Order: sequence, then C-alpha cells, then structure tokens
Amino acid sequence: MTTAAAPAPPFGRALCAMITPFTEAGSLDLDGAQRLAERLVAEGCDGLVLSGTTGESPTTTDAEKSELVRAVREAVGERASIVAGVGTSDTRHTVELALAAEKAGADGLLVVSPYYSKPPQDAVEAHFREIADAAGLPLALYDIPGRTGTRIEPETMIRLAEHPRIVAVKDCSYDFLGTQKVLARTGLAYYAGCDEHNLALYAVGGAGYVSTVANVIPRHLRAVLDAFDAGDTPEAARLQQRATPLIELMMSAGLPGAVTAKAVLNELGLPAGPLRAPLRPAGREAVDGLLATYETLTTG
Repeated sequence: MTTAAAPAPPFGRALCAMITPFTEAGSLDLDGAQRLAERLVAEGCDGLVLSGTTGESPTTTDAEKSELVRAVREAVGERASIVAGVGTSDTRHTVELALAAEKAGADGLLVVSPYYSKPPQDAVEAHFREIADAAGLPLALYDIPGRTGTRIEPETMIRLAEHPRIVAVKDCSYDFLGTQKVLARTGLAYYAGCDEHNLALYAVGGAGYVSTVANVIPRHLRAVLDAFDAGDTPEAARLQQRATPLIELMMSAGLPGAVTAKAVLNELGLPAGPLRAPLRPAGREAVDGLLATYETLTTG
C-alpha cells in the first residue's frame, strides 16, 4: 500500500521574517534589503516574509512596503517566495495593501488578525474572507493573540480553510493542541511563528517556520528541518536545542525581535541600520550578550 506524498508547502519550508534595513538617516535602505535578502536565500531560506512586525511594518509607509517587495523580488528572482505582510486593524486598508503587494510582485500575503479592537469571531472570519476575496494571492493567516488581543479560534480557522486562497497559518497561538486539531481537519500549511516550536510543529505535520532568528542563523535553522527530513531525529533535536540560548535571548528576553535581530546584524556588519521610534536600540549589555551567544553557537 502506498500513500500520497504530502503537498509541497505553499511558500517553502524555511522562511525568514526579514528585518527592514534603514539608512543612518532613517530612510528605507533598498540596497541593504537586497543584499540581506540575497544572503538569506544563499544560506537556506526558501521564503522571505517582508513587512511583518519584525520588519517594523507599523512604522513603514504603504509606499515603502511596495518598494521593499519590488526591490527584494529584483534581488532574489524566483529563488525564494516573497510573502508580504499586509495586516492592519482596518479591513479596507488591509485590502488596499494586499492589492498593492500583489502588483509589486509578492507571491503571498501574511494577514494578522485585527488588533486592539478585539472583534468577535464572526467579524474576524469576515475580515479574512473579504481580503481573500479581493486579492488574487494565497493568504497565510497570522495568529498571535499575545500581540493582537484576538485569537483566531480553531473552529474559525477550520471554516476559513474552506476558502481556496486561504492556504497557510503563521502560528504564534501557544495552543499546541488547538493547532493539531486544525492540522487534523484541514489542509492548511502551518508554519511555526515562535522559534522554540520550529521542530515540534514540523514533527506533527507543520510546513516549516517563519523565523525572526533566521535573520541571524538561517543556515543553522534550515539544518534542523533537513536533519528531520533525513530521518535523523536526534540530530534535528540536537540542533534545535543548540539554538535555544540564542532563541531565548532574541525572542524572550524582554526586547522585540526587530531590536535583537538588528543588534546582531549591525554587530556583524550586515545590512540593518537603526530602528524607527517607538522602538529603540538594545543597550550595550544586551548586545554583548547576544553577540557572545551567537558566537558560541556558530563557532562551537
């Protein structure tokens, strides 16, 4: 008896939630974005998520978001998928961003649940359906209630999976049981949005990850998935555990991922630049700790 092969993940397996480089004057650094994107793809990323929260989307303009997609597409061509973050708390504005991203050359859209206003589940569902109906690109829903204040409940996710253009989820729900319920009942491709869950979610049928930490160690995180796919689960676990100290410092030490990723990239001489207010750069002590942990991981 043979079983059908699982469908390929819609946007690849190893996706980086890419930071948005700025010049020292604070403007968009498109040359830096292209150089960073090329490095990430060369070191194992088969997808790039632009203008997510790690990409400082709350403080970039609509025009900058489109410019970023065009520039990165020019740099990486078809070697990696480009998923554009277009989520806002305003359905009409989100539709506008979705159409602009499609025109700029994105392959897919990342749409976060509406934040702050806490709409009920029927309104959350209607929000996503309106965007999926308006855009011609596949959607990944972004479930991160700790930031938005609104969960995409599993039953809502199951209903939304019926829409032909809703194909994936970036999962930061911290509800592993709920995630597995949706995986069991839908064809949605689930991407870990919390780096500590990359291997665990992949092992139960996830599609891969959308990683902030991949800005810094793209090759290492890709190796976790490659080891698992090769049947070497102990090696995959070893690699995941080896990355844990850096994951913890970058994602769970009180600073946003955009801050910690830019801190390390700047120290390594890679394109990053400053942050836009209200975000502020990491202090020297935090930067030294990040860099020491990075060096231990990459040279040990």
